[in-house]
Amino acid sequence: MYSRQINDQEYTFGVSGKLIMNVLVMYDRQTKTLWSQLLGEAVEGPLKGTKLEYLPSWQTTWAEWKALHPDTLALRKGYYGSRDPYFDYYDSSRSGVIGQSHRDDRLYVKEFVIGVALDDLAVAYPFSVLNEQPVINDALGDTPLLVVFDEESVTGVVFDRRLGGQTLTFESAGEDTLRDQETGSLWNKLSGEALDGPLAGQHLNRVKSTSSFWFGWKDFYPHTRVYGVDEQQP
Repeated sequence: MYSRQINDQEYTFGVSGKLIMNVLVMYDRQTKTLWSQLLGEAVEGPLKGTKLEYLPSWQTTWAEWKALHPDTLALRKGYYGSRDPYFDYYDSSRSGVIGQSHRDDRLYVKEFVIGVALDDLAVAYPFSVLNEQPVINDALGDTPLLVVFDEESVTGVVFDRRLGGQTLTFESAGEDTLRDQETGSLWNKLSGEALDGPLAGQHLNRVKSTSSFWFGWKDFYPHTRVYGVDEQQP
């Protein structure tokens, strides 16, 4: 999710019908510039090179979202009926509409991953690994990361583990909570808010992450690290 404000002007966006390595390309109606959905960056047109401001969001179930935000409003965009029209595509091993840009067999082509890219570095956290390790203390370059996964709602979020000049280390403290080892504070695992303890009321900062098929992520980031896979290779 991105802000539509660019240089103090509000822009509106549509779907161009184009793809870059199987990923949606948007356009803005004001300048007709083309934008990569995954990168959040203008790739062709008057605004080429401009980056949209990232806004924290996540893919989750309606039930999980309502539990966190009971007063939320929902936008209904239509109804497909009893059968998902994309079921056959998701159930197949097809690598998107135009195929893979390069082959990488570290994961099944349609393994879901949570991808994080910072500067020139990237890492992918496979759902198969997150199912077994739903709380991960990791780092990408100089940025210490906390990756949290809820298997029931298939929700994954990524935070910066730094707070007030201190790098925190987290562990599960129950179904919906975490505890940091440094202060013993209790945290909501999806919102990143400290609920109790010395850090109560403080929030961890979200890090931009993307839920993606493996074939889409590795085509954009061919040198990505794969957590839980690369570490096991000799």
